[in-house]
Amino acid sequence: MAKKVDPSEEDVEQEENPEQPVDDKPTESEAANALDKMTDVVPEEKQLDENRVKKAMVALASSQKADKEAARLKEKELAAVKVDKADIEVVALEFEMDKKLAERKLRECGGNLLVTLNEKQNLAVL
Repeated sequence: MAKKVDPSEEDVEQEENPEQPVDDKPTESEAANALDKMTDVVPEEKQLDENRVKKAMVALASSQKADKEAARLKEKELAAVKVDKADIEVVALEFEMDKKLAERKLRECGGNLLVTLNEKQNLAVL
């Protein structure tokens, strides 16, 4: 015949016998409720993350657009600078560089051969 055990006596037996594992596992309904609580928070956080990503992407796109516009304006400005072909030859020969690079450096210095040579000489010293 099965012995009826009082729940308070069962706790005492478990304290006396620490080798026996205590069943602290939640029931299926408790586990489901806990899971629902966890998943309820995720959509709000996901929405916040999506908003942050969208704002960051917009900021990045506008920054890239501004950079491209600045580069375009600089190229347009450099293209407007008049350079002498003889000056390009001098810079290319003096610093042993490609004529296109020599022309670019000359344009960056306003087409002034002396400024270009001085700038390149200062860079060579460093």
